[in-house]
Amino acid sequence: GERRQRVCLAWEAAWPASVRGKDARCAGCDSASNEHLVSLPSIVALSPPAAVFSGEPSPFCYPIENRGRPPGKAARAADLRGGPMFGDNLERIVAAIEKNYEADEIFFTKPGRRFPSRTAIKGLITELRRVLFPGYFGPEMLSPSTSPSYFIGQTLIDIESVLRQQLILALTYTSDERDDLIGSGNHLCGGCTSDTICQQTADICTKFFDALPEIQRTLLTDVQALYDGDPAAGSKEEVIFTYPGLYAIYVYRIAHVLYELGVPIIPRVMTEIAHSSTGIDIGAGATIGDYFFIDHGTGVVIGETCVIGEHVKLYQGVTLGALSTRGGQRLAGGKRHPTIEDNVTIYSNASVLGGETVIGEGSVIAGSTFVTFSVPPNSRVSVKSQEITVRQPGERD
Repeated sequence: GERRQRVCLAWEAAWPASVRGKDARCAGCDSASNEHLVSLPSIVALSPPAAVFSGEPSPFCYPIENRGRPPGKAARAADLRGGPMFGDNLERIVAAIEKNYEADEIFFTKPGRRFPSRTAIKGLITELRRVLFPGYFGPEMLSPSTSPSYFIGQTLIDIESVLRQQLILALTYTSDERDDLIGSGNHLCGGCTSDTICQQTADICTKFFDALPEIQRTLLTDVQALYDGDPAAGSKEEVIFTYPGLYAIYVYRIAHVLYELGVPIIPRVMTEIAHSSTGIDIGAGATIGDYFFIDHGTGVVIGETCVIGEHVKLYQGVTLGALSTRGGQRLAGGKRHPTIEDNVTIYSNASVLGGETVIGEGSVIAGSTFVTFSVPPNSRVSVKSQEITVRQPGERD
């Protein structure tokens, strides 16, 4: 259709002219032109270039060489030519792996099933960060004499377009009718998506963007907490621009709103992106109050069902985790992680575990402690009789 062709052409435009082929066809929209898509081996399904942020292809379109549909097994087998390493074994290996594709977990060969794009989600994090902290992470040069309205508006329009597509992919993936959704809708989203998912996507987008001003306000309290709590911080601008703890908190606060709106997959992808780059693992489902402080941050783990109050400080290596996960999926949905009340400080490498564990307001948990029980307000928790010995060469214990 017209919408699919525009998406495909936008995708094609990102590829350099040197790799475009003639008479190539797109299996998604069945369009053809001398400058359409690329000519590569027919068994290869291409992914879009990582540099493309807002022009990702429709999940239902992919290029193939000089054919309107993917080749059959006989054609594919004829294309396989084993090199010196494989010899005659390549066809056997390919067939065995292809057989495993029948498993439900490997669904990419079935229509309508595709994960959201990690590249696109990372782009969303980057662009939203530019809006919430303008001038720090992008080329924009805003000043008191210029109106930021156009920058905010245009950037949010671009973000909404990408977020909408990723939401459709995530909601389609988790839908009970996901195998029957292709071609079932009235094109409310500009493609073949069910009315239910289109409406759900629109509602989520509206509520998410309405929440952005409050997310920004809360993040400014986090900036203040980090600046006030770290004597090494030269300025609040330095905190915003350089502190990994603030970046992990920022990603969490964005992901948490989507989590609360019932969005699958995307919140987890967001927090794992932050986890990968900072070493800080915050579950998107955790509830965290204002003025949250994570110093240094490496190795911090905050479980999905944690409840954390205001003015809480955590240092590197702190784990707020579950007491036991041997129950596996039977524990899903229950509170597995502790509650940390206001004005609590937890020092490095301490572990506070269990869904019934409550650390009372104003308490201090010393480093390297292991707490599995509730603590009343204004307590000091430390390890008793922890002895350090120093031996010189030649001395005995």
